[in-house]
Amino acid sequence: MLSQIFLMLRIRERLLALCGLLLISACGNSFGGSGDSLQKVKVAVLLPLGSKDSGVRELAKSAERAARMAMWDLRANVAMQMRVYDTAGSETQAAEMAILAVDEGAQVIIGPLFGGASNAAGLAVAKKSVSVLSLSNNAEIAGGNVYVLGHTFQNTAQRLVNYAFRQGKRRALIVHANNVSGYAGSDAIERALLKNGTAAVGKENYEFTQQDVVEAMNRVATRNELVGADIVFLTADYDGALPLIAQLLPEAGVNPATVQYAGVAQWDVLPSAFNLPGIQGGWFALPSPIRTQQFRERFQTIYQTTPHPIAAIAYDGVAAVGASIATGNRNALTTKGLTLSDGFQGAAGIFRLRKDGTVERGLAIATIEGNQVIVIDEAPRTFYNFGF
Repeated sequence: MLSQIFLMLRIRERLLALCGLLLISACGNSFGGSGDSLQKVKVAVLLPLGSKDSGVRELAKSAERAARMAMWDLRANVAMQMRVYDTAGSETQAAEMAILAVDEGAQVIIGPLFGGASNAAGLAVAKKSVSVLSLSNNAEIAGGNVYVLGHTFQNTAQRLVNYAFRQGKRRALIVHANNVSGYAGSDAIERALLKNGTAAVGKENYEFTQQDVVEAMNRVATRNELVGADIVFLTADYDGALPLIAQLLPEAGVNPATVQYAGVAQWDVLPSAFNLPGIQGGWFALPSPIRTQQFRERFQTIYQTTPHPIAAIAYDGVAAVGASIATGNRNALTTKGLTLSDGFQGAAGIFRLRKDGTVERGLAIATIEGNQVIVIDEAPRTFYNFGF
């Protein structure tokens, strides 16, 4: 008998996976079902599955698969039903789908993917007191009924600055691009420094052109001679000017042997750049490598493909809802229930939602040594004596 039940569960799992791959609009897209379905918590997942951008569609598909995987993991402990709604990459449609989802019984929303769509969805259902757990990393939209699950500059900067202070670093020089991400990263570092009772000793910015980056590195070196920084924070990532900066800034005179390099981007994603002088020995934050690898391997086993990094965020959204419901708290889906101080265990480590709608994630600190990523400060396993 038990073997038959197990077989039925396995068949159901495969059908759900197949449903996510082939028949999203028709399979797994209904809150109907068994006689006890009305007693189950109804979760809506909003994703741009029909986006005109093929890259966004692939990202959305990866996120949906992770959400289904989280539902499967929760099956024994929590009575939940999930339905997926297509925002098509449109803010207007995101708002419409949020309203439709709530009208069809959704008690909480996971997604949308991007900040604008998430803000629109949150506003659309705000009067109905439905929480929206966005997959975005845009902290500007956080607050009210909208929570941001993505990795934010503020969370990363806080972790890096806290670690730097423990290592005796007190004189920070910030280098950033004159663009949205550059300013956001710089502001996050400054706020983190202020939380630790100090401020940056200098800031230099640059236009996002090769010529200005080259010229700016000389300005940074000159500024460093004046202020005597012991750590330089870079906001650039590999899609930006990071490789160029990591080569030119040491050549301009900011010696990595005497000035610590650190970045708010993940420096482990481009191994071909590990040999650059500014990358070697630099500090950066990243999700728990152990938990991340475990999630990646399970995802690959189930779906025979590598998950997009956003997939772990989608998994976390469903996991947080399920864990909150499992407490038996009648306010599980309200601010009180979703902002548990102990947080949740996610696909890439611990995380917790804060009352202001932002997220705190337990990150590790790593460096590059001999072209290898080396963790120098492990990701925390609990939030006890750790955090903001």
